[in-house]
Amino acid sequence: MTGVELYPAIDLRDGKAVRLVRGDYDAETVYDDDPVAVAAGFAADGVRWLHVVDLDAARTGEPVNRPIVGAISAAVGVHGVRVQSGGGVRSEEAAAALAEAGVARVVVGSAALEDPDLVRRLAARQPVAVGLDGRQGVAAVHGWIDDTAVSVLDALGRFEDAGVDAVVLTEITRDGTLDGPDLDGLRAALERTTMPVIASGGVGTLEDLEGLAALEWAGRRLAGVIVGTALYEHRFRVAKAMSVLGSV
Repeated sequence: MTGVELYPAIDLRDGKAVRLVRGDYDAETVYDDDPVAVAAGFAADGVRWLHVVDLDAARTGEPVNRPIVGAISAAVGVHGVRVQSGGGVRSEEAAAALAEAGVARVVVGSAALEDPDLVRRLAARQPVAVGLDGRQGVAAVHGWIDDTAVSVLDALGRFEDAGVDAVVLTEITRDGTLDGPDLDGLRAALERTTMPVIASGGVGTLEDLEGLAALEWAGRRLAGVIVGTALYEHRFRVAKAMSVLGSV
């Protein structure tokens, strides 16, 4: 059985490594003024991927933290660690710029729902993941500020044949809360799509990771799990998380 990949999260705002609670920009905790050092620490811990989000760009579309994303990619790339990054990717130019900055896989969120053909065009040129963020199952866009009329599960069907590497699913009501992941929603997603699914939101304990590692539908399991706050709050170590997920 292939293990579930651990993706430590680095969320960037005003050049710092931060975490939000349920996507609320007014509920921010700054964990480190040096995101590159944070990334280097995760690389030293043995991870193979990082998940980096430009929160400023997600809300405004302006990639103010792109130089930091590039610096992170360079710092961890020498150790063989790849960066998956998104936030405000709304054009082919923005995606190409991230690739030029060293990002191995670009995450397209709001723009994917608004222009699914953009995802197809990008996937023909570079590795792409679709980021579907839901509030109690309803997709949200623009930094999680605006709800749509589309369910996350229905949205999955739009990208089944788009050639993407993965789909990143975040349950906003659990993100940054440490209250546990949306196992039912993730199981439903595994049933609905053949795309590799990366789970995000709510992980607070090793037991949460055990539950995610055990999710299965027709022999398919999660491809990855994004963990942020629990690592920053030292709820468990990276090595132990990787062991539980079978990604060592």
